Amino acid sequence: MPARVVLFALGGTIAMAGDAGVVPALSAAQLVAAVPGLADSGITVDVEDFRRVSGASLTFEDMAALSAAIEDRLDAGADGVVVTQGTDTIEETAYLLDLSHARPNPIVVTGAMRNPTLAGPDGPANLLAAVRTAASPTAADLGVLVVFADEIHAAARVRKTHSTSGATFRSPDSGPLGHVVEGTPRFLARPTHRSPLVRVDNPLPVEVPLVTMTLGDTGATLAAIAGQVDGLVIAGFGAGHVPARAVEALADLAARVPVVLASRTGAGPVLARTYGFPGSESDLLARGLIPAGFLDPLKARVLLHQSLAAGHGHTAVRAVFATSDPIEGQASSTPMSNAASVSRRE
Repeated sequence: MPARVVLFALGGTIAMAGDAGVVPALSAAQLVAAVPGLADSGITVDVEDFRRVSGASLTFEDMAALSAAIEDRLDAGADGVVVTQGTDTIEETAYLLDLSHARPNPIVVTGAMRNPTLAGPDGPANLLAAVRTAASPTAADLGVLVVFADEIHAAARVRKTHSTSGATFRSPDSGPLGHVVEGTPRFLARPTHRSPLVRVDNPLPVEVPLVTMTLGDTGATLAAIAGQVDGLVIAGFGAGHVPARAVEALADLAARVPVVLASRTGAGPVLARTYGFPGSESDLLARGLIPAGFLDPLKARVLLHQSLAAGHGHTAVRAVFATSDPIEGQASSTPMSNAASVSRRE
């Protein structure tokens, strides 16, 4: 039997049209019809118009509804899923879907950097590569993938690195898992670690901001938001550093809510015991901050948000982040096809 893939269209540049500034306008069926060679691929593609918004306007609630809809389609026998959306938030939404995806079926997220009104739009090629990947048995048990410009990336590692380039998606710490070559997904690497599954059945309303440290930061922003947040992610300098003047405000916050320390650099982990000055990573971890490991600040925020929305306290949040790190969590983690689940219970 031919593979069956369900396409969920959420809008974004891939679906945009218009004369005075493009807006999401094309349906899922129109996207499929514009892909040369897809009809001859032998893959059955079902379509669902799920949202028609820009990537910047997607919400946690939208993605929770999408995750439930994907489960329904997989229950009904779909072999794989493709999601098309705006690229502004793909690095966050793909990871968010990955945190709740326990099945072996591939879920592939893609989009476009050049809208259909321009010469050489990349949407049709990206969609064809995504459908072929979602239909391939070789993509099983890898969780959620991002396919763009014929590269296949793991949701937990991929980042948008350029505002306009068609080759914007990169995985700085690991590189792509593979490539789509002559229409066939070819995998060069298969990760041995997946982020923990965080199931959120009845989400609590939570506020989780991301604050980036900058030259001369006094901690005034931290003081201003104290008492208004349920958790916080700090994008620190280098390997996880902040100015000495911000340390007390951070320590006060970490005593009240989970505060996660990530690096603003775009690649590499937060360290634990190399530097010892006030505001260094060892100083901040000793004051109760939680290291993000290799997670970049945007993904750390997604993981913290979901953990808190599931009702986790400090101890459970710390355990979730320890499991998410490919080094710290390696001893206790299971293979990607059998990732650990974190429930709402402490």
